[in-house]
Amino acid sequence: MNTDTPNKGIRPAPTSAKGIAKELGPGLIVAGAVVGSGELIATTATGAEAGFWLMWLIIIGCLIKVFVQVELGRYVILTGKTTLRGITVLPGWKPGGTHWIAWFWLCMIVTSTGQMGGIIGGVGQALSIAAPITEEGRAFNDAVGQNIQAQLAKVDLLANTEPIASEEILNTTAPQPSKALPSPGIDPYAWALIISVGTAIILYFGRYGMIETVVTVLVAGFTLLTLVNLILLQLNPVWAVTWLDFKQGLSFGLPPKREGLDPVVTALATFGIIGVAAGELVFYPYWCLEKGYASFIGPREDSEAWNQRARGWLRVLRWDAWCSMVVYTTSTVIFYLLGASVLGRSGLHPQGMDMIRTLAAMYEPVFNETAVGLFLVAAVVILYSTFFVTNASKARVFADALVIFGWRRSSPEANRKWVKGLCLFFPLISFVIFCFIPKPKQLILLAGTMQSFMLPMLGFAAIYFRYKHAIPALKPSRTWDIFLWISALGLLIAGAWLAISKLAPLF
Repeated sequence: MNTDTPNKGIRPAPTSAKGIAKELGPGLIVAGAVVGSGELIATTATGAEAGFWLMWLIIIGCLIKVFVQVELGRYVILTGKTTLRGITVLPGWKPGGTHWIAWFWLCMIVTSTGQMGGIIGGVGQALSIAAPITEEGRAFNDAVGQNIQAQLAKVDLLANTEPIASEEILNTTAPQPSKALPSPGIDPYAWALIISVGTAIILYFGRYGMIETVVTVLVAGFTLLTLVNLILLQLNPVWAVTWLDFKQGLSFGLPPKREGLDPVVTALATFGIIGVAAGELVFYPYWCLEKGYASFIGPREDSEAWNQRARGWLRVLRWDAWCSMVVYTTSTVIFYLLGASVLGRSGLHPQGMDMIRTLAAMYEPVFNETAVGLFLVAAVVILYSTFFVTNASKARVFADALVIFGWRRSSPEANRKWVKGLCLFFPLISFVIFCFIPKPKQLILLAGTMQSFMLPMLGFAAIYFRYKHAIPALKPSRTWDIFLWISALGLLIAGAWLAISKLAPLF
């Protein structure tokens, strides 16, 4: 993407539902990025550790960010500037001539690249289970599978011997024992390398329109499959989600402490990466520019015609953001409930090199022997969609960042070359990180922690843009302003809470 606003021609926004639907897109791209590591791994890990207790925090984490998302998008499409260029106009300390929030974003991008290492590691794990290359890999898969079956059987035995409540099962089943497992061999690394190189080539040549369409369809299909799994789970009283579980999940309470686990810290790290994470809040306006919203409005004019076009395209932007919010919130809640009902009750915790095989246990009570195969296909699709879209987004944003930090000059031709080069770089460096730190869950939650810290800064930016760069004729309603302030305050509380939780053990 050219980081300058593309010239797609000035035109009014559609007003019919069908016309607006045709102009949606940036939010769905973002949804394709977030319905992956956040939902499939971080959200289920939170459910596994906390049971149903923290469902309220997960739901808030999805809903609360959309107001900041729209406000950042509003600033970008009305000014034609990118998100990072907007951050440079914020008041505050500017070391080296660049705002300190931009420097923090740069640090966050480093951990986000680690997150992509965790995701490509997850894809490598899934493919190594589906198509193991070595005998060593097959032995590892068998050992992990036997351990999972033992944990699931334990819950069935407890429930069939004497019916007990969900919370009692959660307390009775200890976390998965740290049983020594054989080495997985080179299989996950070999598959991760193949996928990383393939992705780099596709992104470099820009031949990804068809793949984006296919991946979107498959992700939607997997989400539907997961919903069916959750519904069918209700037929089994051992694993069913009860009204008491829902009541507990929406009670705004905190889970009891469990030995070796800190579910609140895990949930707060997850807060930063579910829904529209800090990275996606920065990426989203770039995709709005590429879609052409800013060029459809045209350069700023002091005229009613310009104001009318701006109102129309801002309406499209809001529809885009809210529709994507419905998609990722629905999928997030589904994954959380599965993590709490199956993984939480059985004491299984997805981590390390057996993470993907452990996550597949969520489908075993319903799909039995076919669960692993179904989940592996789904995991590859959903994690790869995140890997694909995020690396495409990071190449575009980082190319812009190099200009903002003064590390290169900007021109349309140079911008295109840098974006293509970074499309090669990011997938490959993600693979290298996975090789050195083969712990997908930890890499993903570290990125979530940094993004949680970044969220209050973006909330501040949204408030500043609203009041210092507002166009009087396009001023939002008082109700919108109230929710924007609530959103920014919520992001501040979550970031501060996580910081305190992380720093408390040091004192």
